[in-house]
Amino acid sequence: MSDTEIVQSKSEEASSDFVEDGSNKLVVKCKFCGSKILEKKTGKFVVQEMNLPLMHQDTRKEGELQSEKITEFYHVENMYTFENIGFTLTVDNYKYLSCADCDAGPVGYYDMNTKHSYVALSRVEHA
Repeated sequence: MSDTEIVQSKSEEASSDFVEDGSNKLVVKCKFCGSKILEKKTGKFVVQEMNLPLMHQDTRKEGELQSEKITEFYHVENMYTFENIGFTLTVDNYKYLSCADCDAGPVGYYDMNTKHSYVALSRVEHA
């Protein structure tokens, strides 16, 4: 099984649990404080690769930013669609998204070129 087939298989699993008709079928909330990030049916499910910094960095590795490759996101075209979201300073033409209530993040990223946001399914909870 190729890497592409594995990603598609995992995406189909996420689709059945959290995605209906191509968008989030449940409310998207912060994993840490439960604050609502997105209402139902407001984020379009997309599969793409992006390296996001880990939410919890290993402080023993001084000066080194650890990240992980994430492939499943909710695409949000208009930043005013969010219920509670914070934006970091710009880093390499991206802003990272965090919970506006508890500052946990990054839960996704904002692309300065397209002005679109992407919320990582693995970094939020669904209710």
